[in-house]
Amino acid sequence: MERDMFDTMTMTKILGGFCGALLVFLLGGWAAESIYFGGGAHGEDHAQGYAIEVEGGSGGDAAAEAGPSFEEVFASADAAEGEKVFRKCASCHSLENGDNRTGPHLFGVVNRAVDSVDGYAYSGALEAVAQVWDPEHLNGFLEAPKKYAPGTAMGFSGLPKVEDRANLIAYLATIGG
Repeated sequence: MERDMFDTMTMTKILGGFCGALLVFLLGGWAAESIYFGGGAHGEDHAQGYAIEVEGGSGGDAAAEAGPSFEEVFASADAAEGEKVFRKCASCHSLENGDNRTGPHLFGVVNRAVDSVDGYAYSGALEAVAQVWDPEHLNGFLEAPKKYAPGTAMGFSGLPKVEDRANLIAYLATIGG
């Protein structure tokens, strides 16, 4: 009988040790998150870092405005280069008419009505920003989808280079238009 009691007592101590260690790790994680994120709720966007002022600079927006406009770049866009950029889209979008995937098919998307693909359940966020996917609206959306159409289900972060966006739109204009 002493042997059974010893085994039960030993198992209880071991289990208690594991539970105590787990509690320490959970509390440590909570404390580290509170320190790092400043006590904010988990999942919020937090920017950590420092702003570095540079001479003659007034922020990222001025640098973006200094480049050529979308219209200038689009006028000389290269559809062959756009086909290469489309590889980033191909995991979620198809170019075949009616072949919806995670995202709707992009067959004939340029100058197509927004939210108009049959059989695809849209989030509704796009209708608030555009009626037709003309090159200008596509450019804005492809630059930063969540910023352009808040509430969109598209999880892609966007194409920061205006040349990539222009080339991609030129390529999409050749598909089913």
